[in-house]
Amino acid sequence: MEKVRCLILGGGPAGYTAAIYAARANLSPVLYEGLQPGGQLTTTTVVENFPGFPGGVDANTLMDGMRTQARSFGADVRTGVATSADLGVRPFRITVDGSKELEADTLIIATGAAAKYLGLESEKKYMGAGVSACATCDGFFYRGRTVAVVGGGDTACEEALYLSGLAKKVYMIVRRDVFRASRIMQERVLARENIEVLWNCNTKEVLGDALGVTGVRLLRKDGVEFDIAVDGFFLGIGHAPGSELFAPWVKTDADGFIVREGFSARTSVPGVFAAGDVADKAYKQAITAAASGCMAAKDAENYLMEQGL
Repeated sequence: MEKVRCLILGGGPAGYTAAIYAARANLSPVLYEGLQPGGQLTTTTVVENFPGFPGGVDANTLMDGMRTQARSFGADVRTGVATSADLGVRPFRITVDGSKELEADTLIIATGAAAKYLGLESEKKYMGAGVSACATCDGFFYRGRTVAVVGGGDTACEEALYLSGLAKKVYMIVRRDVFRASRIMQERVLARENIEVLWNCNTKEVLGDALGVTGVRLLRKDGVEFDIAVDGFFLGIGHAPGSELFAPWVKTDADGFIVREGFSARTSVPGVFAAGDVADKAYKQAITAAASGCMAAKDAENYLMEQGL
């Protein structure tokens, strides 16, 4: 069984940044990248709001740079997925890919959160070509254009409101005749002149051509099927945090996001830290994920010193 001082699970901005800081602190970190090396960011194209890149940066290029930087300081970056965990023992025990067993003095969970999708084939087809789950990431590309947001909760309302400041027209596709969102969010959406709510509608298909999304086919509750012309299709139906493996030990909220202690990366289990979207239901940005990765590594370093490890 391999023994490591600092084990990092997740290869997005949070995980790579944690690896950079942990390696510079001589913690000899081992990082497993998980199912999606580079994280959710790799589902988009150009990142225009990451500091230091005034002309924008390709998402994969940005993540490759973080990975390379972590390795340059000595981080051991590996492919693999954590498949079981026991955080009730010391050192912690983690199994990767069902067979590789590790013992870790500290654990940084940076397994992210996956955006929820409708499951349509056409949705997958136009991913990154008009289909997005992040208005803050991709909204800029639809300035002065027409977009649709699917969902009726706070997430969808937040996405629609953000996009309404950029797009000419925003359709909200809501499958019921009421919002699930908080009252204040409902009021803000309904007061925005360029947002039109399409009630009692389900998305049947995302339409497009060789250049990307051109429209959405909807099925209304009364059986009427109709198309709307849009340039972008945004998912606003929430995120599922990658915390299930650790939930038996670390405290999570009602939606499964790991709860951190105050302004830190500490979880309810001493020696276990959480960074990035697995613990962030508010911001979900690459820059905030990277910042929390730094916090997690610093907290892990302090913990090891306090424990004499």
